Amino acid sequence: MSISFRAIMASALLVVLAGPAAAQTLPPNLPTKEQLANDNKLFVSLATKVMKWEEPTEPVKIAGPIYFVGTKGLGVFLFTTPEGHILMNTGMPSSGPMIVDSIRKLGFKPEDIKIMINAHAHIDHAGALAFMKRLTGAQLAVMKDDVAAMESGDRDDFKYGNDLAYEGVNVDRVLRDGDTVRLGDVLLSAYHTAGHTRGATTWIANVVVDGKAYVVAFPDGAGFNPGYRLAKNPSYPGITDDYRNTHHALEMIKPDIWLAEHNEYYDFEGKRKRAETEGLSAWIDPQGYRRFISGKKRAFEDAVDEELGVSTATK
Repeated sequence: MSISFRAIMASALLVVLAGPAAAQTLPPNLPTKEQLANDNKLFVSLATKVMKWEEPTEPVKIAGPIYFVGTKGLGVFLFTTPEGHILMNTGMPSSGPMIVDSIRKLGFKPEDIKIMINAHAHIDHAGALAFMKRLTGAQLAVMKDDVAAMESGDRDDFKYGNDLAYEGVNVDRVLRDGDTVRLGDVLLSAYHTAGHTRGATTWIANVVVDGKAYVVAFPDGAGFNPGYRLAKNPSYPGITDDYRNTHHALEMIKPDIWLAEHNEYYDFEGKRKRAETEGLSAWIDPQGYRRFISGKKRAFEDAVDEELGVSTATK
């Protein structure tokens, strides 16, 4: 079956940013897969434009104390409590003022953020942490294997080197697998799901809405970008096992609601639209979570087979 070049490039660009609708927005004169793999700045500049990482959007309540305060393309979340708030992710370096505006639109004060947490140390999720820390003085809690990257602004990244560096930020609390972050009546559990970065972190929250409990997952670590070497001459020692362990860990999670650092993953726009009439039920999507994790696992194993030269006839 013939696959168009545009579809191939959509797959290459969206290995991490998976979402079929995004393919329709790719610009003409696309670079090759090899160019994206070898030119870090080209990859991120194209992803930023296509996926609307730096475009503002309206904030919205998700469930209980969880609010979306990110951009059109990137997931940033606020957990509110009477004792102060927790902020998860910050998007690109330009996103700080957008996050502040979104929080104020919801009727909360950004200055009341007491704790910041993150999915992983790449620029599109940690780029504005330093900005937000100056504004709020919040404590930053990071999984141990991403601490050095976060504090250096992701310099010497195993894939990106210094090409996507941002302003580093001091880490106040070092997390380990299974640690919890608590503020007021919000409790978040951190699970080390390495692969995409060494310290990629999946977060789990349990919230109660109208007397009913819901498990909310924020999966991370399962995706890979063009140029990642997964098995042959691996990007870092142990990356193959890290990905497989992460896929297994993510398969074991059974969330009612799942959100993520990239909005295409969980159909943010579609669910937000449905929530206008359906309310909380629009966000409940355990089947979508299972499809998402299964797709990430399959994409990884296919990429490993390609690297190792495994013929499709033998699979």
